[in-house]
Amino acid sequence: MNGILPLYKPTGMTSADAVYHARKILGIKKIGHSGTLDPNVDGVLPLAIGAGTKAVPQLMASGKVYTGEITLGFATTTEDLDGEVVDKTPLTQPFTADQLDAALTAWTGNITQIPPMFSAVKVNGRRLYEYARAGETVKRPERQATVSQFTRTDEPVFSATDGTQRFRFEVHVSKGTYIRTLAVDVGKTLGVAAVMSQLTRVKSGGFTLKQAVSIEQLKAHAAAGTLADVIQPIDIAFADLPQVDLTVEQFEAISHGRFLSLDQQTPRVRLHFAGVLKAIYRREDDQYRPDLMFLANEKNV
Repeated sequence: MNGILPLYKPTGMTSADAVYHARKILGIKKIGHSGTLDPNVDGVLPLAIGAGTKAVPQLMASGKVYTGEITLGFATTTEDLDGEVVDKTPLTQPFTADQLDAALTAWTGNITQIPPMFSAVKVNGRRLYEYARAGETVKRPERQATVSQFTRTDEPVFSATDGTQRFRFEVHVSKGTYIRTLAVDVGKTLGVAAVMSQLTRVKSGGFTLKQAVSIEQLKAHAAAGTLADVIQPIDIAFADLPQVDLTVEQFEAISHGRFLSLDQQTPRVRLHFAGVLKAIYRREDDQYRPDLMFLANEKNV
């Protein structure tokens, strides 16, 4: 079995747990995901199955879309509601909608982020959360990210009792963007402490939340023998590349890693034989050469 499964990961479950459940249900060990979701974040978690694991970089490159909530007035160790409160800046009056929108706009475009201490980024061979749990600090590397859209999606809610203000947002980002850190940075722009108080990934790898399949639904499809209805073909990850249908002779050639001369000009093409993706070839010196091979890929039934 090979392909891409847009799984819905609920809150309270790690991404590793989601992969474990999928392996158990499908009876396949070779399964990976295309971008970790924290336990307190729900949403789309595309799983690559079998030969589909070669498509993970392509899935990750497509960017992600999130909806969530930012709360102004306090900060935590983890930049979300899971951590301990480490700073309070009670609001005596609410920010205007224009002030909030301007703060979001300030964090669009190409930005520089410093990963939170409670993250899986490795520094000197150890993950940052390992340093954090041990009470240690370490210099964190800067990371570049792109935020193509960052907008408020509802009317802000102010609590004079708590000294907080919260509002919902939608954000479109490149891979490797920390939404928790974005929330904190928005607070810094406004001059107050802030946390990400809720987050859902609504699009990843080209798949939307409506397309995502829950663990329970996956079990049902496995029991009914209808997994082909929810496991997408690998080439869906390369849908933006021109498709070339190979002749028998051409398929024989790529099976031996040979170059091809094609009536194409694009940097990369996807090669199909008998209706199935068999390879991604890249253009170089007026010929197309192997980039990714999927010779063992077959239709799921």
